Amino acid sequence: MIGEKDKDAMLNRLARIEGQLRGIQKMISEPDPDCERVAQQMSAARKALDKAGHTMLACMIEEHVRSGSTDDVAELGQLISKYA
Repeated sequence: MIGEKDKDAMLNRLARIEGQLRGIQKMISEPDPDCERVAQQMSAARKALDKAGHTMLACMIEEHVRSGSTDDVAELGQLISKYA
């Protein structure tokens, strides 16, 4: 289970990503957008979202291990493959 401190950090991270996406939309809507700058910002937003996803995946794996619902490494591997 995600703790309150971690939850707040995740919500802040997602809000920053949302801001990045809005900035990208604004850049694209401008006349003659700089494609390289847009691509750089898209890459940054994607990496930030990936990092947030990895954090949630780690939380999920930790929950499965603590609850005893994951009995073998193969099952953990399947979780990682599914969400990573």
